[in-house]
Amino acid sequence: MEAGKVRAAVLSGGTLEDDFVLPYLREYSPDVILAADRGLEFCSRNRIRPDMILGDFDSISPEVIEAYERRQEIPIRRFNPVKDATDTAIAMDTAISLGAEEICFLGATGTRLDHTLSNIYNLYLLWKKGLRGSLVDAHNRITMPVEKEIRIRKEEQFGRYVSYFPFRGEVRGLTLEGFQYPLRDYTLVLGDGGLSVSNEILDEEARISYREGILVLVESRD
Repeated sequence: MEAGKVRAAVLSGGTLEDDFVLPYLREYSPDVILAADRGLEFCSRNRIRPDMILGDFDSISPEVIEAYERRQEIPIRRFNPVKDATDTAIAMDTAISLGAEEICFLGATGTRLDHTLSNIYNLYLLWKKGLRGSLVDAHNRITMPVEKEIRIRKEEQFGRYVSYFPFRGEVRGLTLEGFQYPLRDYTLVLGDGGLSVSNEILDEEARISYREGILVLVESRD
């Protein structure tokens, strides 16, 4: 992270594995923590104090949210379940309003593929604002880089595999260096899934660069 950047973590209602999320959250060291709906249950059982609680609370255990409401120690924003935004999207907008320039979404993936896809589109909304975002779980880290050049040190990469996909059109001038399968000035189009899946870093540092387009970068492990 660049010096001075404000980091936010959004804890949502998807898969939150304590053994993974707790150390990752400590390493990420966010300036702001937002608990969105069932993400509050993770905070409750791990004694994590969020800076704000928000959602329609239709998927959280009533006794959990009621306990926080009784204590009145943390700001709570309750929304009508009939709304045009997910709890995670509302948390993202709230984080932006609090000055976040980088947002890590935990619990934003899981059994609900519709929510996962929605959260990938949230990365695009951040990208349009020039802000960094990531969806992270025990097996994947998904980003939509705002930079046109990304360097990944092998010893610091998330998992073993690196995959990359075009979002909303072509990615032109794609060059991969330091990978098992390099590319030079390639135009990545929708449908190039087989070409762009499960590359591996060979050198101490890998470099991804491109001239135009929007890239989805997936670092993953089994």
